[in-house]
Amino acid sequence: MTLVELVIVIIILGLLATIVFPKFIDLSQDAESTAIKSIAGALSTSNAENYAFRMEKATNGVPISNCTSASNLLQGGLPSGYSITSLAIAVNVSSTCTLNGPSAGTATFTATGIA
Repeated sequence: MTLVELVIVIIILGLLATIVFPKFIDLSQDAESTAIKSIAGALSTSNAENYAFRMEKATNGVPISNCTSASNLLQGGLPSGYSITSLAIAVNVSSTCTLNGPSAGTATFTATGIA
């Protein structure tokens, strides 16, 4: 291998590093956004299951009267650093609720009011 070839290889590796490396430096924002969306999805799914159980028999599941009561549907509750914007929900009405993440990230989920 000649010196020219070696320099060309080093330049190519340098260019690849400048393009690829920044994409891996700060993945925390992507991870947090994904976490918020995942928790919101879990809340929507838990709400649908709770509604079905509660419609089957009134003693099954938990009552939902506002968005914040949807946090009772998750095993272990809402993770620390997360909150739900309070919004009253009428019985048998679905509402879009907002989940707030630790660093001002938000995601929406659906909650259905049930007595």
